[in-house]
Amino acid sequence: MYVTNSKRLTLAGARKMMDTATARAEKAGHAIAVAIVDAGGHPLLIQRMDGGRFHTVHSSTTKAVCAASNKRPTTMKGAAGQALDTMHALGLALAAGAERWTAMEGGYPVIVEGECVGGIGVSGATWELDDQFAREAVEAIGATYKIDK
Repeated sequence: MYVTNSKRLTLAGARKMMDTATARAEKAGHAIAVAIVDAGGHPLLIQRMDGGRFHTVHSSTTKAVCAASNKRPTTMKGAAGQALDTMHALGLALAAGAERWTAMEGGYPVIVEGECVGGIGVSGATWELDDQFAREAVEAIGATYKIDK
């Protein structure tokens, strides 16, 4: 077969995730940036809350792209899930491209029926809260962040 059907994250789905993440952050008293990308890492929505630091836009975008590309949450592990020390984490970021890979928590893929349809990145709170807000946003649209094996 040379062609296949694929799912896509809709703008409505991206907006629901955006609203969920920013509402959770506002309730917790944090001004975050959120980036939501499609399966190819192309931006669908990017938003920085009032009071958010400008660098968080770049951080959240990198987290979203990395999560979509690797089809797993962003962590201090390599693309194949192997543990990384600081030197290898920096080397991987340089090799992949500074806008394509990060070891910072807060990025999640958006998985629907086993297919990655995008990614979300959250930046601006603690790494633990960035991670929580992103995960809750994925779950808000009935998606998951795990590929069934």
